[in-house]
Amino acid sequence: MRKLCNLLLAVALAAIAAPASAAPSAATQREINGLMQALESSGCRFQRNGTWYEGAAARGHLQRKYDYLLKRDMVDNSEQFIDRAASRSSMSGKAYRVSCAGVPEQDASAWFLQQLRRLRAPAG
Repeated sequence: MRKLCNLLLAVALAAIAAPASAAPSAATQREINGLMQALESSGCRFQRNGTWYEGAAARGHLQRKYDYLLKRDMVDNSEQFIDRAASRSSMSGKAYRVSCAGVPEQDASAWFLQQLRRLRAPAG
């Protein structure tokens, strides 16, 4: 009986001492915000499940998906955000698309990866 009590105490202490979910780094949060801002201000349209949305509506949708992933500690970096939130529909599995004036329509994942490279490029 004493061994069982000690085991239960050890499990309880381990649960209390376990680290809480870690949020992405400040740099990652800035990048993800920058990606959503780039979409919103780009003048491009965003397609999900066959319907086109303007930037602000698309950003709102991606923000909700990002918030969902954050609550579940499923985003550690910007690439995970792109892969898990900004590339395809969680419901249908269909790829998101981006259409910008004068540029061929493309998968959203490619568009966001290009924007991420721009964000990470040294200034100047």
